[in-house]
Amino acid sequence: MISAERFAQKTVFSLEVFPPKPDADIHTIYQTIDELSEVEPDFISVTYGAAGGKNGCRTIQIASDIQSQYGIESVAHLPCIGLTRQQAETILKDLESHGIRNILALRGDIPVGVAALGDFAHASDLIHFIRERYDCHIIGACYPEVHPESASAVDDIRHLREKTDAGCEHLISQLFLDNADFYRFRDRAELAGIHVPIEAGIMPVTNRKQIERMVQLCGIRLPEKFIRMLDRYADDPQALRDAGIAYAISQITDLIAHGVDGIHLYTMNQPETAKRIYDAVKSLIQIKQHVPV
Repeated sequence: MISAERFAQKTVFSLEVFPPKPDADIHTIYQTIDELSEVEPDFISVTYGAAGGKNGCRTIQIASDIQSQYGIESVAHLPCIGLTRQQAETILKDLESHGIRNILALRGDIPVGVAALGDFAHASDLIHFIRERYDCHIIGACYPEVHPESASAVDDIRHLREKTDAGCEHLISQLFLDNADFYRFRDRAELAGIHVPIEAGIMPVTNRKQIERMVQLCGIRLPEKFIRMLDRYADDPQALRDAGIAYAISQITDLIAHGVDGIHLYTMNQPETAKRIYDAVKSLIQIKQHVPV
C-alpha cells in the first residue's frame, strides 16, 4: 500500500492513465505503460473506464497488471454514482482478490437524465463504506478552485473534512493552472484540520481543444498568462504542445519549491509528454524539500 512514509521521504510523483474503450484493443494501454514505467513513478492510477464509461473490469485488470508485471504500486478509481452497496461489495472483493490495496474513492459525474444515484450520495459515504470493510489505502479528490457544486469555499472544505474524517488518508487535486489557487486551498485545508498528504494534479495542455473541454467539464480558470500562450501559438500545434509542456514544468517546479506533498500527472495516455516533464523535474523530487517557516 502507499504509505505516509513515502510522502515524508520525497516529493511523490505519480501518474494517471485511462483504459481503452470497451471496443478497443486492451493491449494498447500496455504499450503506454511500458514507456511510462521508465519514469519509475511512485504509483499509477487507473480511471474507471474511458469518458465515464462503466469499464471497471478493465480498470481492475490493468491496475493488477501494473503491480504484477511492472512492479509499480497501482491505484484503482472507484466512482460510486449508481452503485448499490451490494455492487460495491462485489467490486471491493474483486479488487482484494487482485491484490489492489489502493483505491481512489470518487462520487463521479452524474449522467444526464439519471435519477437513481445508487446507495452512495457522496464520496464520503463510499469512503466510510470501504473503511469499514477493507484494509486499504483510501484516496480522495479535492478541488483547489472549489467543487463546482459547492456553495462556497467554506462549504467545499467542510465536505472535504468529511472525507478525511470518514477514512480518506491522501488527497489528489483536480487540475488547476494557477498555483496560487492551490496554495490558497492548501491553507484552507490546514486551517480546517485536514492533515493528510495532498498531491497537486497537473495536466500538461498539448492542444487547444483539450483545454476547452476541461474548462467545460471542470470549470477551471484560465490565468491571463495561459490565455496569452494559447493565443500566441493557436496556429502552430507543435509550438503549442511545447509551450504547454513548458508551462506544466514551470508549475511543478514552483510547487516543489513550495513544499508540495506530491505531483500527480494526468498523462492522457501520452507517455512522451510525461517523460519530458519527468526528465525536467526528476532531480527536484528525489529529496524532500524543506520550506522555511
